[in-house]
Order: sequence, then C-alpha cells, then structure tokens
Amino acid sequence: MFSNMDLWIKLILASLVAYLICFAVTPAVKRFAEMIGAVDQPSERRVNKVPVPRMGGLAIFLGFVLTALLFVPLSTQVTGILLGAVVIAVMGAVDDIVSLNPWIKLAGQIVAAIVVIRCGVVFSAISNPNPLSEVTTIEIGWLSLPLTILWIVACTNAVNLIDGLDGLAVGVSAISSLTMLVVSLIVSEPVVSLLLAALTGACLGFMPYNLNPAKIFMGDVGSQMLGFVLATVSMLGLIKFHAIITFLVPFLALALPLADTIFAFFRRILRGQSPFHPDREHLHHRLLALGLSQKQAVALMYGISAVLGLFAVLIAGKDPGLRVLCLVLAFAVSITVWYVVFRRNSNLQLFRRNKEENEKTKQSEEQ
Repeated sequence: MFSNMDLWIKLILASLVAYLICFAVTPAVKRFAEMIGAVDQPSERRVNKVPVPRMGGLAIFLGFVLTALLFVPLSTQVTGILLGAVVIAVMGAVDDIVSLNPWIKLAGQIVAAIVVIRCGVVFSAISNPNPLSEVTTIEIGWLSLPLTILWIVACTNAVNLIDGLDGLAVGVSAISSLTMLVVSLIVSEPVVSLLLAALTGACLGFMPYNLNPAKIFMGDVGSQMLGFVLATVSMLGLIKFHAIITFLVPFLALALPLADTIFAFFRRILRGQSPFHPDREHLHHRLLALGLSQKQAVALMYGISAVLGLFAVLIAGKDPGLRVLCLVLAFAVSITVWYVVFRRNSNLQLFRRNKEENEKTKQSEEQ
C-alpha cells in the first residue's frame, strides 16, 4: 500500500500533526473544563493539593481522530475504531461532568466494543502463546465475541485505573503505543502504524500540560479513550494471523495497567466489595507509600513499561530462543516489582501499625 519512504514520511507527519493539534487545543480545553465546572477537587483519594481541571483527554481525542482522518485510509475496520472512540469519548466527557454510575460506564464500553465488532474488528483466532510450538494460530470459535469484548473493556478500564498520578497514564500509553508501533512496522502493518503514530503524537502533545505539577488532567474522556484505542488497534493488526507474533506482544505492551487492574479487581472481590469500589492500593499509591515522590513513582513506572515494551518488541522477532529469554526476563521483572512494591509495602505498613500500637500502649501505661 505504501512504499517504505512514503510510509516513513506519513508516520513522521502523522505524529507531528497529532502532537501540534493536541498541544494547541489543550489550553482551550482547559478553559472549557473550568467554565463548565469539570474540575478535580483535592480529596483523600486524590494526590492533587489544589483544584485541577479535567477533560484534557478531549485534546488527545481531537489530535488522534483528526490526524487519523487525514492520514489513514478509512476502511470499515478503521471507521469502526474511530466511531467506537467517539462513543467512549462522549461517555467519558459526560462522566467528567456528572460522574456516571460505574455500571453505566461499563455498558457504554460494551456498546463501543460492539460497534468495532460490527465493523469487523474481532478475534477470530489468536497466535499461539507457546513460542516453541509448530502450531502458530489457535482458532477460538464462539469465544471470539466474549474474548473481544473482554479485551476491549479490560484495556479501557486498565488505563483509566492507572490514571492516578500526574503524567502517569498518558506516559504509559505513549510507551505502549510506541511499542506496538515498532512491532507493527516489523510485521508490515502500515495502517496500524499510522494509527499508532497519531496516538503517540497526541499523547506527547498532552504531556507538557500533564506532567507534575499538572495544569490539567485527562479525565475519563482521555484515559478510557486511550485504553480503547490501544485495545482495538492491537486487534487490528497485531494479534491476528501473524506467525511471528504471539498474544503476549500487546499484553506486554499494556502489562503495567492490565496487571494493576487485575489485582484491583480480585482484591476488591475477595474483600466482598464491588469491583468498582475505589481504594488507595493501586501500584502508584503503594509506590508513594514506600516514600517515593510523584515524579519518582511516575519515572519508575515509565521505566517498567519501557522494559516490558522492549521485551514485546524482541518477542516479535523470529528467534525462539530470544522469545523464551524475553518471557523469562519479563516474568522476573514482574516478580521483582510484586515483591518490592506489594510484599515489602505490606510488611512496611504492618511494621508502622505495630509501632503506632506500641507507642499508644506505652503512652497509656505512663498515664
């Protein structure tokens, strides 16, 4: 469809145009959010100490969609992704203004997923996650529809839930998008590459306003839209009938937000709470509890995402030995993060509670 030089020119222009649109529109979006009262007030669950307008994701949405319309051939599948992104963005914008019920948001995400499914973006088969197997793809039959909906909803909520520190969600999304962009170039998917270039550029255009101290938050309109686009674009070209691509490529690219979401879901269920019940036990909260500053926590999570993204790119290669090595290293990184952040954090909290109880007991005895 594109010559190599033509593709590279389009990729550079798409990322640049998306960056400029988002960067230029964000101040206007900020004023609009302040005008309609879409402002994040400080609270126990928030890390911001002063009111900060949200809905900044509208600028990311405009940067991505307008650039896609300019540079990406509008096939039925691409049109479905853009229409689904509109559904998610509208719902997210409403939620940023009036705080929708979580079940209503879930219903909206499923509607957006059905839109892309109707346009042909669906799992009909997945690549075999076993890098040593001679069977390259696995047919999933009737599981295609529920698996597609589950993947889209999971990724959409994953980016949304990780959006708790200045610059965190947009930076992790940019790294994930860039990771899948590199893989799409390896497997020669020019349409996917252009979509991801637009998304990466839009994320980078928003970052100057969102890094600590943030001038504006992306809100649900941004975090849900980013998760939705990453999920659907990965399905468009990275998980279908490519013998050299395993299901782990997009999973590793989105591993950080997905893992945080899975832990949060089961943590709340095991406590008898709704899976939508908010808490302060996400990965970024635990990093702060360990004594890291916002900037340090965000930088660390950027680094973890980048390392896992590198593993995803290497897995896209043809060397089975390299794939196995990357899987082992990715597992080692995950275990290390779990031990340091969750196990050590839990022990630290227990030590602090015991120390506080001992001090209270000592004070009571002295009185």
